[in-house]
Amino acid sequence: MHDSVDQASEPAELAATRRWLERAVIGLNLCPFAKAVYVKRQVRFVLSDAELEDDLLEELAEELLRLRDTPADEIDTTLLVHPRALTDFLDYNDFLDRVDALIEALELDGVLQVASFHPQYQFADSDPDDPGNGTNRAPYPTLHLLREDSLDRAVAAYPDPDAIVQRNLETMETLGLDGLRRLLDDEKRLS
Repeated sequence: MHDSVDQASEPAELAATRRWLERAVIGLNLCPFAKAVYVKRQVRFVLSDAELEDDLLEELAEELLRLRDTPADEIDTTLLVHPRALTDFLDYNDFLDRVDALIEALELDGVLQVASFHPQYQFADSDPDDPGNGTNRAPYPTLHLLREDSLDRAVAAYPDPDAIVQRNLETMETLGLDGLRRLLDDEKRLS
C-alpha cells in the first residue's frame, strides 16, 4: 500500500487519479464539494497493491478506521485506488455488498460511507457507452471513503443539491466519453 504524500515521486496510478480529480471531478464541477477539501490538502490518496478481494477488504478496513480516528481537518476523505483488484466492473460492483457489510461490521453506519468509481462504471439500465456513466468513471477502480457529517454539512450549505446529478448528466452528455478521455490526456484510457 502506498500513501501519496510527495507528488513528485507519486506512482503513475495515483498521478492519474489526482489528474482525474483535478480535471474532471473539480474541473467539471462534478462534485461541488471536492475543491474545498482538496485545496486544504485533506484528501488522502492511497494506492493498494491488493490483487485479491480479501486483501483489498482488509486494506479498506484499515483506511476506514484511519479516517474514523483522524481529525477531519487532517484527512476529510480518502481515495483508495486499487488497480490490480476488481478490474472487471461486474466483480467490482458485486464487491460493493462486502463493502457495505464491512461498514456495518465496523459499526460505521451513519459515520462513513464509500462511493464507487471504476473505468468501466455502468449505471443499471444504461448502455456501456452512455455518457452519463462518465460521472463515475475514474482511471482505476477506486473506493472513495467519505465522512457522512462532512457530506451533510456540504450538502446543507449548497444552494440546490438536488440539481447536481442532473447538471452532471448534462455535462457528460455535452462532453461525451471521448471528451472525458481527452480531458484526462488519455494517458490511461477509460473504457
